[in-house]
Amino acid sequence: MKKIALFFVAALLMTACNSRQNEAIVQKSSSGKTLEVLVAADKGRLSKTTRDVIDSIFQQPQGCLPQPEARFDMLNVPVSSLRNTHMFQMHRNIIILEVKDGNPDKVYIERDKWAAPQVVVDIAASSEASLRQLLCDYEPNIVQAIYDAEHQRMAKAFYNIRNVDLMNRVKEKFGFELTFSEDFMWASEDDGFAWIRKETKDISLGVLVNVTAYRSQDQFLPEKIYNRLDTIMRRHVPSPSEDGYMGTERRVEMESMQVDYEGTSYCIQTHGLWRLVATSDRMGGPFVCYTLLSPDGKSIVDVIGFVYAPRFNKRDYLMQVEGICASLKWIEREEK
Repeated sequence: MKKIALFFVAALLMTACNSRQNEAIVQKSSSGKTLEVLVAADKGRLSKTTRDVIDSIFQQPQGCLPQPEARFDMLNVPVSSLRNTHMFQMHRNIIILEVKDGNPDKVYIERDKWAAPQVVVDIAASSEASLRQLLCDYEPNIVQAIYDAEHQRMAKAFYNIRNVDLMNRVKEKFGFELTFSEDFMWASEDDGFAWIRKETKDISLGVLVNVTAYRSQDQFLPEKIYNRLDTIMRRHVPSPSEDGYMGTERRVEMESMQVDYEGTSYCIQTHGLWRLVATSDRMGGPFVCYTLLSPDGKSIVDVIGFVYAPRFNKRDYLMQVEGICASLKWIEREEK
């Protein structure tokens, strides 16, 4: 098999002349639902084995949700239809799977190719075996590229209807920005802590911000993070019952991993479930937490987004609060 490589193609790599020309071109907004992926592949020419690999990546259940939900919603079109149809090219997330003799066995990831914001993953394989290998080898890169793009879309959508007063209050208290839409409100605060929430008759979305002094790298260990989350939730988020309190759901395994996060040298992302403890109230849902080291290395910042939507699927709501958590911008960094 030919050597497999991963190539990220970015607009910044274009020549200065082309860049100046493109500045005059305003790209149309991308279309599609949250976490929806358009897969362009000639399915009639792919074996069942290859189709099963594709489904196993994009249709597998997303982890850390109370009920099974597919990682992505898939739309399928032939490659020729994508190449020749403007409507398909406007989709927010596009995966092109093309098998042809002479293809280089490479993965290309490009931003804003036909619309904005957009991520296009183009896999050019010389055989079905090469295509399956590329999909398996670069699954984390492909999935993360889509998630990163979704975070950016959420932040952009919220910024267009931003709650300026709320965002300024966060900035004044913590020295960084988070992007909230106008339907979020300030719920409570304490020293180094704030709770911002959105409440409707059907759902509740919450973001908890907690800042503590950095003492050692051990504060980023998963168990240390889980314990700190339990303390934050129990101390600051009341239960409808007097004896109950909010905490992490330890009966289900949580997922923690190091991720790149702009403006910080170290970040751990944690996904899990929360529930009300020591109470008969059956309340719970998914959460995401970003644990960041401040740029000056003096503070640990936990930004926690959680969802309560008992009658609805949770995946897309979780992506909303995840987009807020991922929108953090350090003021000190911007000023420098």
